[in-house]
Amino acid sequence: MPKIIDAQTAAAMIKPNDRIMFGSFLAVGCAETIIDEMVKLGTKDLHMICIASDYENRGVGKLIANKQIKSAQVSHLGTNKAIQDQYNKGEMIVEMIPQGTLMERIRAKGAGLGGVLTPTGLGTIVQEGKDIIEVDGNPYILEKPIGADWAILKAEKADKMGNLVYNKTARNSNPIMATAATKVIVEVKEIVEIGEINPEDVVTPGIFVHYIVKV
Repeated sequence: MPKIIDAQTAAAMIKPNDRIMFGSFLAVGCAETIIDEMVKLGTKDLHMICIASDYENRGVGKLIANKQIKSAQVSHLGTNKAIQDQYNKGEMIVEMIPQGTLMERIRAKGAGLGGVLTPTGLGTIVQEGKDIIEVDGNPYILEKPIGADWAILKAEKADKMGNLVYNKTARNSNPIMATAATKVIVEVKEIVEIGEINPEDVVTPGIFVHYIVKV
């Protein structure tokens, strides 16, 4: 059974040098309340894994603007000038990963796979330093799994076993990230009793969830 905690407690569990997956795409499906508490605490030297760096004043971008992130694996930087500036000044290490590849690498970690083979990025800087494997005469980049110490996610609803229901596109990367982190914290609008969620509506089973924050 997951433990029900508040956002301040959740933020305080994050320590310097932790690797954190953030479910979000341009702040949609983002655990804003937990992130706000992380900003207040100011814990630094974090590694961030997410689809997009959101905006300077929304989503995960608030952590970047507050200079709490030392490195990131991300697909999209275009809406956040803070990460662009810090990257250009050498203040942050950024690995740009095609979005589909990023999600597959996270999925591979959750599934216990050794990696995925993809042609995406062949002939570009994406393949630098990586193994190229030939299958049936075609080259593929071996992309290794991505895991994290924490996944900080957002869902619409949870029951007390941690089964999660998402709201439309707020689902984005949240379900995949739930499978690939050592500990999972989910921010929800509502917590209901066990049995109140139709099993057909459950996207993330409670076995993946360790902490629930109601906001």
